[in-house]
Amino acid sequence: MAKTKPARETRALYRARAKPAAQKSIEPRATAVQTLPVASALPEQGKWTYADWARLPDDGTRYEVIDGALFMAPPPGTGHQSASMYLSRAMSFYAEAQQLGYVYFAPVGVLLPTQTVPVQPDIVFVAAAQRTIIGPEYIAGAPALIVEILSPSNWIFDRREKFTLYQAAGVSEYWIVDYRAKTVEVFVLENGLYTLIAKWGAGETATARALAGFQIAVNDIFRDV
Repeated sequence: MAKTKPARETRALYRARAKPAAQKSIEPRATAVQTLPVASALPEQGKWTYADWARLPDDGTRYEVIDGALFMAPPPGTGHQSASMYLSRAMSFYAEAQQLGYVYFAPVGVLLPTQTVPVQPDIVFVAAAQRTIIGPEYIAGAPALIVEILSPSNWIFDRREKFTLYQAAGVSEYWIVDYRAKTVEVFVLENGLYTLIAKWGAGETATARALAGFQIAVNDIFRDV
């Protein structure tokens, strides 16, 4: 089978068939031995299914399928994880104290209405009224708020593919957090399209609409970056 070059590619984030991993394998785990299928067994881009995605190895790489196309990204760095920890912790404490809903952080699957395979946002807020979309394996539906934290390897993916995906799925609020620029951008869904309501930087305070009343100093998100 001839290799095909992806139409769009960003540094370490790339379409799966750009680098077929015919010989790639990982250490056996206690539950099962998992290996990446040989190149000849990989589906064509646009034809990936839940079953195909479920066969991929748990090797630290983030595998996400959007509209049948597989995307891969390396594990996030320490700056990303630090920002994720401080923001998700603050959101979780607030949501619980105010009994507003439930906050989850990666890895957690979200099966959006427009998709057949769960994606893995960095942080997810499910409002209390949406409790029924929380299942034992993943969240099945559009949550009230999603946060993606940009990394050097995937910033275009989060700003383009994920932005379009969440907008089409009806996610009410989308936060884009950039730990290198130390900024927080908040988009809200209005008439089916995302509108940027604010972009906050150092010394400012970011606020949410979907998580009513929540606010956090931008400096607190990036305190260790």
